[in-house]
Amino acid sequence: MSNADIALMAHLMRRAGFGANRDELERLVARGYENVVEDLLHPGEANVMPNDVIRRYHSEMAEMRELNSAGAYWMYRMVTTRNQLEEKLALFWHGLFATGYSKLNQANALVNQIDTFRRHSLGSFQTMLVELSKDPAMIIWLDNHDNHKDNINENYGRELLELFSMGVGNYTEDDIKECARAFTGWTLGNAEYMSTRASRDSIWPYSRINWHFNYRDYDHDDGEKTFLGHTGNFNGEDIINIIVQQEATARFICTRLFQFFAADDVDAAGEAVISDMMASYADSGHEIRSILRTLFNSGYFKSEAARFARVKGPVELVVGAVRMAGTYQEPTFGADQLARQTMYMGQGIFQPPSVEGWHEGAEWIDSGALVERVNFVGKELGDPANPGVKAIIDRMARDADGPLSPPAQVAGCVDLLGPLEISDATRNSLHQFASQQGDADLRPDSRTEADEQRIANLLRLLTATREYQLA
Repeated sequence: MSNADIALMAHLMRRAGFGANRDELERLVARGYENVVEDLLHPGEANVMPNDVIRRYHSEMAEMRELNSAGAYWMYRMVTTRNQLEEKLALFWHGLFATGYSKLNQANALVNQIDTFRRHSLGSFQTMLVELSKDPAMIIWLDNHDNHKDNINENYGRELLELFSMGVGNYTEDDIKECARAFTGWTLGNAEYMSTRASRDSIWPYSRINWHFNYRDYDHDDGEKTFLGHTGNFNGEDIINIIVQQEATARFICTRLFQFFAADDVDAAGEAVISDMMASYADSGHEIRSILRTLFNSGYFKSEAARFARVKGPVELVVGAVRMAGTYQEPTFGADQLARQTMYMGQGIFQPPSVEGWHEGAEWIDSGALVERVNFVGKELGDPANPGVKAIIDRMARDADGPLSPPAQVAGCVDLLGPLEISDATRNSLHQFASQQGDADLRPDSRTEADEQRIANLLRLLTATREYQLA
């Protein structure tokens, strides 16, 4: 198979997932690009680390009331899942519908919210917005439990229009008020679910119980409303049905998906792709799967110009490095440090800075975050004892017919860690470093720990380059 095919598949897996090692890439290339896209868009069994195995080693993850245990639990899933796009989309929705632990004080509600995102991630945007509006974590986060028939709270209605579906400039203040009226009565049930799936009354309706949605018709304003030019006795579902029909909504969600999966900045060529994505949105009945199929199969996405055009988000960076290194495939004490690392880099899971979510792209990088990024990835990929690093070294040894010169070491690491596209300045720096280490003899009869460490050291340095920080 050609190097071009490997490079294209690596690009797809960096964007639609968290990356893939060389053996995985070769299997995917043999499957064919368009077939792989369809496989990603139609996920089967995730084959993630089983809950009973996790809880045998992590008792704190049994109820996941605390932030650290919940964050580590999701990291385990991202690191071990077969369905990379499913988790990548859950991460996208978490950023778009940013909901935080700081107000909820209930991490399990956030884990349940992510599961909702996972279930509906590729389906109808209309269904996603309805499920979001019924989500207990969102109801608390944006105060819809305080939105009553005779005393509306506009918080959820405002953010539904501004941050979740249409964007500023496409609605009026009156539309916000009418939207809020339509969502009165959408609240929490004053009960906790038991193992029998029956429910019983709780004297602590807003404490650390498993909240659930409850519709109270007696608290719903069923009067006539005028919203975005439509008039009727609207409920929340009616409002969302009107929202998803708007061109502004199509442009909003397609642009956000483009920026997350294709490029941080939208140029003229990107605008053309977004237009095609909007057509798919309309033709498919607002299906996310169809939008992404259009994006991933576009000439723009597959072009060399689109590669390495995004800064890796902290979660992408950490999960990608761990998957490449082959670590945390089994329950590992200290797994909570994975979630902590993303927080140190500026993206704490379940800890968005505001309802607006995180500012992405180049804003992921500052002097403090960069140090954390380089140190974490360097530790994972600079240890020759880690299975994925050992696999890279073994692969380089398999293709070697003698000691590897410094330029050959650089070429092998750049190829097997990506393949990456590096500048002449970066290549010269890597050559200089490799030359200081000397040749690496990876042949079985003469291979030493020092030879293996030479390759691992070069991988560590490579992860500190600008090129590695891009997806």
